Order: sequence, then C-alpha cells, then structure tokens
Amino acid sequence: MDFRDLAGEAAAGLLSRPVRAALTTLGTVLGITTLVVTLGVAATAGNQIVGRFDELVATAITVEVPESPHAPLVGWAAVDRLTRLRGVESAAAVAESKEGANLSVRSTDIVDPTRVTTQSLTVLAATTGLPEAARGRMVRGRFYDSGHVRRGDRVAVLGDQAARMLGVTALDRAPAVFIGKHAYTVIGVLGDLRRERNLSTAVIVPHTAGRRFGLRDVNRVLVNTSLGATGLISRQAPAALSPGNEDMLQVVAPPSPTRARDQAQDDVNALFMILGLVSLVVGAVGIANVSLVTVMERVTEIGLRRALGAARRHIAAQFLLESTLIGLTGGVIGASLGVVTIVAVSAAKQWTPLLDVRLAVAAPVVGAVVGLLAGLHPALRAARMEPVDALR
Repeated sequence: MDFRDLAGEAAAGLLSRPVRAALTTLGTVLGITTLVVTLGVAATAGNQIVGRFDELVATAITVEVPESPHAPLVGWAAVDRLTRLRGVESAAAVAESKEGANLSVRSTDIVDPTRVTTQSLTVLAATTGLPEAARGRMVRGRFYDSGHVRRGDRVAVLGDQAARMLGVTALDRAPAVFIGKHAYTVIGVLGDLRRERNLSTAVIVPHTAGRRFGLRDVNRVLVNTSLGATGLISRQAPAALSPGNEDMLQVVAPPSPTRARDQAQDDVNALFMILGLVSLVVGAVGIANVSLVTVMERVTEIGLRRALGAARRHIAAQFLLESTLIGLTGGVIGASLGVVTIVAVSAAKQWTPLLDVRLAVAAPVVGAVVGLLAGLHPALRAARMEPVDALR
C-alpha cells in the first residue's frame, strides 16, 4: 500500500468520528501543554530566584577586624577609602564590645516597680553609611550624620524591635533613652533590614559618643558590591582599609552561587518534569483506550479489508498512523498553548520569559511518539484478527 493511500485512509478514519478524535487529541494537548508550561515556568521562575539570590547574597562582604595590642588596624575614616573603589556600592564600619553587650536601656529615668521599663539591649557604634550597608531603611526619623559624629553628640538610632520594646513610637518630641546613667536623644528608627538583622534589637550611637561603652575600635566592616564585583573587592578591601596590614584582616565573601544555583534549578526542573510526564502518561492512556474502542467498533471494516487482500501490516500501519496523527496534532497545539501560557504568566508577574526553543520544537515529536506508543497495542490487536472471525 502506498503511503499516500495509507495516510488517506488514516485521515478518513479520524474524520469519520471528529468529536471522538477531538476529545482524544485533547488528552495529548493537555499533557504537552502541562509539560511545556511546567518546564518553561520552572526555568523562568528559577531565573528570577537566581537573580534575587545574586543581588541579595552574592554581593555582600564582611571584613572581620581582629583586636590589635597596638594601634587599631582599621580606623573610622578608612571606610571613605573603601567606598572609592569601583564596584563598592555602600560600606559601613561597626564597633561592638563586651561592655556594650546587654546594657541596661530604658526610655524613662523614673523607676516604676509596677512595670518593666528597662531592657537589656546591645549598644554598638557605626559610621553614617550603616542603613545602606545593612540594606535597611529609616522607618522613622533619620540616621545621624557626620556633624553628630564630629561633635560627639549624644544621639541614638534604635532598631525597630528595640524601639517597640522601649515604647518609642514617635520622635516629634525628641524622646530620650537612658543607657545606664547617660541620656541619648533618639533621632531615628532603623528597620526593614535585609542584612544584619540583629541590628533590629540594637541601639546604634556615633563612635565618638560611645567610647564610654568600649566602642572605640572597628570590629568589622560591612560592604555591598555591584553584581559580579565580589571577587575583586574581596581582594582589594583589606589593602584599602589597612595598608600594610591587609594580611591580618579576614574577608568573609559569599561562595560562588553557580553550583548552588544549578543544583536548585535542576531540582526544580526535575520536579516539574515529573509532573509533566504524569500528565503526558494520562494523555497516552486516553489515546490507547479510545484506539482500542475504535478497533472493537471497526471489526467488520477490518474483516472486509483483510478479505479483500489487505495484509496484517497494512491494518497495523493504518491504526498506528491514526494514533500518531492524534499525538502529533496534540503536540503542535499543546506546544503552542504552552508557549503562550509561559509568556502570559511572565507578563503578569513582570518576569523575563525564558523559552527553550528545543522544547517547543521537540513537543510535537514527543506527542507523535506518545501517540505511536499508545496505539501500538490496539494496532497489533487489529492486525491479529482473522477475516472470517471479524466478518462473522
């Protein structure tokens, strides 16, 4: 039998029952659409996750400054040299001490035995660039500036949780907190921290006003870099902060996210691949069931064709081609719907769609293979029918 005749017979067999053919194709359409959408959305979402991971984690550097028995290794003005390096977006020096840990802080100088007015909070000193370096924002008020630092003003900035614990809810009347016996005017509240979240329960003062608490020397420097500049700044920061003593400083840089990113993306893709394959198997089972029912309904036709000289291979090829055409049609429609869905979801989420052209091209082929495999058993069953038994 010529292939054109075979294709004509297969098309005629499908078009003779258009509703059943459409419903059978729908199963493959849903399976292929699910497969394309899940893999495409997983890749797009994974790309967004990796982008945020790079932005928030892979650009953060911490320089640990050990104590020195002689002069401090890093001075408070060294941060200005660091910020002049290309690739540094923000930086701040921080001083913490044993004397400043768990100090008694209260918001009133009146001791009321009926209520808790005293909290044990950490007091630390920092340079004026701390809000940017900690990736936070001033919830209320403002951070102290260079003028406060130069004059040694007794001003303080509270973390948002520390302000809540001390009952400081407004700054219009210049409230004060008492650190031990010393009063400090609260000028701002720092919150929404995406780095150094421990600052939310701290009291932050200028280093010139915090020397009485042992906050004299810089303990660490927080640095935020541009994306991709982490390695370069990790090598240059010690020399910029402490020329001649750079070997004594310890740079804590985030590991390369490439391996973790690829592993996370592979895990997500594997999960969604399994879901898509399950949907595809459901569509294949639908094709197999309908093809088997079609064979049972067309027993007389099969017997007549066999009686007129059709060989077993002709009968098998016809039913295989019908199921393959169903799978191919479902694959084309499913791939198209999948691509449209990925673009629509990305537009709704304001993401950049990540489309794999190979997936869109391979989807119709996968649909055809699924249809071929699903129609294999019904086709073999039809080919094994004897003409006499079929006509009877």
